[in-house]
Amino acid sequence: PFPGVIDMFGDEGGLIEFRSSLLATHGFAALSLPYFNFEDLPKVMDDFRLEYFEEATRFLLRHPKVKKSGIGVIGTGKGGELALSMMTFLPEVVAAVCISGCSSITATALHYGKETLPGLCFNMSRIKILDNGIFDIYEALDDPRNPANSQSRIPIEKAEGHFLFVVGEDDHNWKSSLYAEIATTCLHQHKKANFNLLSYPGAGHRINPSFSPVCLVALDRVLGVPILSGGENKAHAHAQEHSWGKILEFLNLHLK
Repeated sequence: PFPGVIDMFGDEGGLIEFRSSLLATHGFAALSLPYFNFEDLPKVMDDFRLEYFEEATRFLLRHPKVKKSGIGVIGTGKGGELALSMMTFLPEVVAAVCISGCSSITATALHYGKETLPGLCFNMSRIKILDNGIFDIYEALDDPRNPANSQSRIPIEKAEGHFLFVVGEDDHNWKSSLYAEIATTCLHQHKKANFNLLSYPGAGHRINPSFSPVCLVALDRVLGVPILSGGENKAHAHAQEHSWGKILEFLNLHLK
């Protein structure tokens, strides 16, 4: 049997399979999991139920060619936030890679059983429109450190598995370096040593596998406008090459 990994991306929506394909070439049974804008799923991001992701986890574990000792999750952006949530609440998930994700629920609420984590809000008045028409939304998301937003925080200290946080220090999509710092500080305060942080100067938001084209600007499907992802070509390419090797090491260590 092969170690199983669920792979998710952000607010691009739809089914994105290139990273899962690469994971498969490295010996993982990888499931690309869309969660909106695909077939009968909602066309736009709405409140999420973690039971959907729990069903996907159990579906993968039931496969006769997948190891039964637990699965890994990898997610970018909103997908990273969902990876943290799965790791926190689903005992079947034993390893989570959060790339440029937030340590709190954002935009839409997350429900699981009788529990609800409300989403942090985006304040459109804090968006900057650059001279070239690109939108810089770096300051738009409400501050998760504000006590008024404490209910949105993902209680990752409850997780028993292992975390890998990957962030670019020039991420302009949102403050992923800050969110990773919040998450790792929380784990440290709870005397947890189940995490690693990879932080890359000059790298932006979309840290993809090695040799992927550097994406400095991307069309946001929610807003329908071009969004500044941040990053500088050489530094971002280095982050992609280095982090991909570390991600594979992490998944091999904790799943195989």
